[in-house]
Amino acid sequence: MSDSSERGGWAEIFTPRYATVTLILCLGVALFAFNAFLASTALPTAVQQLGGIALISWALTLYLVFAIMGGAGAALLKARLGARNALLSSAAVFLVGTIVAASASSMVEVLIGRSLQGLGEGIVAAVCFALIPELFPSRLVPKVFGMQAVIWAVAAFGGPVGAGLLTELVSWRAAFLVNVPLVLIFAVGVFFVVPGGRSAETGNPGFPGIRLLTIGAGIMLVALAGITPPLEAAGLLVGAALLLVGAVLLDRRSRIRLMPLGAYWPSSVVGSGLLVALLMPVAQAGAAVYLILLLQQLWGFGPTLAGGIGAVMAVAWSFSAITVANVQRSTRKVLMRTGPALVAIGLAGLLWGLLAEQLPILIVAQLAIGAGFGISNGYLNLSMMEAASDEERDRTSALLPTTQSAGNAIGAALAGVAANAAGYASATTPDAIHQAIVPVFVLGALMAVLAFFAALRTTALMVQTRPASSFAAAE
Repeated sequence: MSDSSERGGWAEIFTPRYATVTLILCLGVALFAFNAFLASTALPTAVQQLGGIALISWALTLYLVFAIMGGAGAALLKARLGARNALLSSAAVFLVGTIVAASASSMVEVLIGRSLQGLGEGIVAAVCFALIPELFPSRLVPKVFGMQAVIWAVAAFGGPVGAGLLTELVSWRAAFLVNVPLVLIFAVGVFFVVPGGRSAETGNPGFPGIRLLTIGAGIMLVALAGITPPLEAAGLLVGAALLLVGAVLLDRRSRIRLMPLGAYWPSSVVGSGLLVALLMPVAQAGAAVYLILLLQQLWGFGPTLAGGIGAVMAVAWSFSAITVANVQRSTRKVLMRTGPALVAIGLAGLLWGLLAEQLPILIVAQLAIGAGFGISNGYLNLSMMEAASDEERDRTSALLPTTQSAGNAIGAALAGVAANAAGYASATTPDAIHQAIVPVFVLGALMAVLAFFAALRTTALMVQTRPASSFAAAE
């Protein structure tokens, strides 16, 4: 295949053949992206009115746990029900969860609603990812990922502002109910556009309850580690690692697998690529958790200004993803290796900027982190989709957003442990805060370095192997 044949223009994803599908997949991502910002903005007001301040962290924890469990089982659900029915049923679960949370009279009901939202959204995101190689030729996949990056950037800016205005002018419940029309539009589009056929796999695969519960328990321990003292948190992380590794090993021995063969093992493009997809969010999560708070603590910035600086990363991600969406195949490997390196440099730059109290350094570092994700994420995902066999393609694609969510959870927990162990919670002076945050950013940079070496391994394996999936040659 020539480079010229691989390079489709941006206009092609908006032609009559692909426009509706592009809209539906982007709307599925928008549900995930906007809900994250809407909920995080509205929940503080909700817990004050309902008297559940002590449970606010559980609203995120349960959402995350059920989202990852849903994403892990999404490929199997798609195989059994077909993509259309899987999306419609999971969208219905998300809708019910939204209504339960918005109409809640107690924090227990909010937690039930958030759990249902997480389950439904985890499946929606994973199935949408699995549909990308099914509905688009490989030359257009980077453009689709570029559009999804734009959605995240818009959500990063518009989500908090919109939710804040709704919460202040109407009610926190209104911020949740914004999801209702979005879900209904998404469901109508799915019904008319998404194919309804089932997988050719035969037989009854059963319900992978043990594996899903093991994954859920592991992520629960990870989330709990981020809010417990350092010694107990270390024990929880060890337990989480044992459960998650055990789930992967158990899945390899199962007749009907949730994950592609060799997942997270650096012996194949898919296995090493999933390591990169896991480690890069782990690396960046600490900055996502602490940067805005640090800007307010150390520099006296207000929430709006601090949030705007935090959102620079998302804008850089979107802009860079769009910029590189049409590069030649030979350049992809360079971008996949450069991305993690930029994240490592950016995290070091954030620490330097905070310690030196230099805003320009901080902004450049944010731009580097965003560009690192933007230039590499789409081509990393595309390379794994192309390397996966036709039988493994759905499992590989559906596991990508789940892996990224797990990476964010693990990274946030590790950053919390590092910060608490360094005395961040009790730090009251700028010098003490500076000293406490050093381990957070050093740990993040080290994770990015590990992602860089995993990316080197992935690109080396790409040279040695030919694409295994018919999708790789589809035009």
